[in-house]
Amino acid sequence: MRTIWKGAISFGLVSIPVKLFPATERKEVKFKFLHNKCKSPIKNNRVCSSCQQEVGWDEIIKGYEFETGKYVVFDSEELERFPQGRSKTVDIVDFVNLEEIDPVYFDKTYYMAPGETGEKPYVLLRNIMEETGKIAIARVVIRTRENLAAIRVHNGILTMETMFYPDEVRNTDLVPVEGRGITIHENELKMAQQLVENLASSFDPEKYFDEYRERVLQIIEAKVAGQKIEVPEAPEKAKIVDLMEALRASVQMTEGKEEERAGLKKDKKKKPPQGRKKKEKAGIG
Repeated sequence: MRTIWKGAISFGLVSIPVKLFPATERKEVKFKFLHNKCKSPIKNNRVCSSCQQEVGWDEIIKGYEFETGKYVVFDSEELERFPQGRSKTVDIVDFVNLEEIDPVYFDKTYYMAPGETGEKPYVLLRNIMEETGKIAIARVVIRTRENLAAIRVHNGILTMETMFYPDEVRNTDLVPVEGRGITIHENELKMAQQLVENLASSFDPEKYFDEYRERVLQIIEAKVAGQKIEVPEAPEKAKIVDLMEALRASVQMTEGKEEERAGLKKDKKKKPPQGRKKKEKAGIG
């Protein structure tokens, strides 16, 4: 993996040199826009809205619109000078319990590896976090943005999740949900509980994959091979208006899920779908 950031974790008076690596990657089928007449790619040009001319990167600056049509401008050197002091440090400010943080605050995940001379303090911090069960809340500057971050131990390495600040998380009061005047009957609660129990399982990430992406890849492979594509019609869903009837039908549909999951646990090394396997081999995505 490519290192995207180098710096140090500031832990009291202890400094731990670290390197940062992206922990995740988006795997999606990427399409290009083509001209329908000649099938050539469409270019996205940078055109000035006033001059109507194409502009090179060396002619572009950043501006903040403080009023409609009015901007304060910055060059790259001005922005790189801010914020000062912490541009290459991950400053730990608190140790907290992971359960106290709502997942809505988490943004992007990074793996942290020890830098030169950083192995011993890195292992010390990792071990003490494992023993205390605490995670660290820190501040870190990546590029031109200061991030709130959570540092925890995952599979034996320090992992950092950048976080949203509280003012970046939208208030749930803005969501139009009205629950007043609605009565849930006891039978509905019991049936819903049965449905949850039928679907209850332990989280195993290996059993999930992007079914839509796999299907699209299979279609792409068929088109490349010149095969005729037949798209089956989506089955019509039964229209069930009564909530109790819908719950009862759902419970019946999910009965036996526990036995099915037990069988899947025996086959942990389940092979990925064919489309997924071919894609990984071809290096797509």
